[in-house]
Order: sequence, then C-alpha cells, then structure tokens
Amino acid sequence: MDSPFKTIGLIGKPNHPGAAATLQRLHTFLLALGFAVIVEKRTGGQLVDVPNNKLVKLVDLGEQADLAIVVGGDGNMLGAARVLARFDVAVIGVNRGNLGFLTDLNPEGFEPSLEQVLSGDFIEEKRFLLEVEVYRHNELKSANSAVNEAVLHADKVAHMIEFEAFINHDFVFSQRSDGLIVSTPTGSTAYSLSGGGPILTPELNAISLVPMFPHTLSSRPLVVDADNEVRLKLSLENTDSLQVSCDSHVVLAVLPGDEVVIKKADKKLRLIHPKNYSYYNVLRTKLNWGSRLY
Repeated sequence: MDSPFKTIGLIGKPNHPGAAATLQRLHTFLLALGFAVIVEKRTGGQLVDVPNNKLVKLVDLGEQADLAIVVGGDGNMLGAARVLARFDVAVIGVNRGNLGFLTDLNPEGFEPSLEQVLSGDFIEEKRFLLEVEVYRHNELKSANSAVNEAVLHADKVAHMIEFEAFINHDFVFSQRSDGLIVSTPTGSTAYSLSGGGPILTPELNAISLVPMFPHTLSSRPLVVDADNEVRLKLSLENTDSLQVSCDSHVVLAVLPGDEVVIKKADKKLRLIHPKNYSYYNVLRTKLNWGSRLY
C-alpha cells in the first residue's frame, strides 16, 4: 500500500479482553498490508507471535513510529498522548471505553476506515497541551503535562481551599472553593463540562477556568487566550496538603504558599481522524443532542 506511514505502533488497554482481541486483529491486519508494526511493551504480552524486538517502551514507540493506534477509552488515549506529543507521531484511537471523544474507530469494523486513513485520506488536527509547574519559594518542585485539564484541589473530598488567580501576573480573583479546573478545548467535554464549564471547539486557542463549588454565587467560568499564563497562588491559611491533578492521572503535591503555573505546552498532539469525522456529530452522539425533546 502506498502510505504516508511506514512504521505503526500499537498501544492497548492492559488486562482488557476486548482490547486484546482488537489489538490482535490490528496486528494481523497491518502486517498483511505490509506495514512494520511495533507494540507497546506493557500490552504486547496480550498478543501472540510478536517478536521481542518488536516490543518497545512507549517513549521508544514515539521515536520510531509514524502512526500510533491506541486501543481503549479516552483515559488510555490521554496517557499515551502526554508522551507521544513530544514526538512528531500521528495518533488515532479505537474506542474500547465508554464515551470515547478522542477514539474514533469502531472496534467491530475498523478495517475500512483505517485502510482509508493508511492510504493518506484523513483529517489531521493539532491539539495543544498544558504544561503544569509547581513552585515553592521560587524553586521548581515538580512539573507535568495535561491533554484535558489541570485541577487544583484539596487531598480531601469536599474540602474548601483558598487561593488567588493571576493571568500574566495580572490579578484576576481570590477564591474560596473546592478548587479550580483549568481546561483545554480537548478537555472542555470532560471534567470541565461536568463542573459547568463551556464547550470549546478544538480549533480555539483558548483555555477555560472553571471554579469548583465556589463560596460565592458571583463566581463564573472564565475563558482566556491560551497564550496567557495562569498563576495560582495558594494561601498560607490553607491547613491541609493540596494537589494538582493532570488528566486525573498524574498528581503533583502542593503545599500552602506554593505557586502553580499553567501555560500552553510547546509540543502539540497530532490527532488523526477518518475523512468522515465531524466534531459536531461527535457532540450530538456522545451528549445525546439528537434525541427528541418530547
């Protein structure tokens, strides 16, 4: 097959029988088309007849593959995307989860759509990530990235915290609440949406700040240009340890008096869709917008 991709990496949902079956079908399908196939090591054990030299770490897969296929739900896609965004590798998903906003292909009949993509007939999007840094006494203590959102919160459920928010060193508000969700357009249909945040279409260069149960009725979500830098200064009055969660996967510890800096990351995720992909169709389907009102 004449294709813009030569080496394809497979990433799956560990210990999931359905994902394992889809990975096996993908592996057989891609080899039959003549592609070089490598498999992420943690999930490679679910496949048969994969040589050891084709089982690689996720970072090595990002360095070697032209296209990565993620089998699982949005959580699996997010975990892989945070790493793969460092490399110029295209990423597409096969949905083996629940909602699947980021995983387009149907596991029951992915072959025709995937073959179309492999022939070069696809839609490509660049999705930006957030870079999250925690400073203590002006010293960087920890950092990570987020595809969906960075969430400042207490390490206890329903526990109020106090902080100040700045945009580019310009004071915006002080707040007592359960926390704050800082979301990308990609994450605007995830935790942010559940918290009452706006849906941001993927092409927008914007981030949203969504308060979590604020101790005032006047506090509302705020959308700002993504080239701005968000700074959250934690009050010394906070008595408990705090956290910043990145995509609900990575947790950075925060102490009273720390400063959290959230900004757009330099690297972007290359997300691949089949040619018939429509973001608004995804919204209608996943959010059940197409149902009758009466």
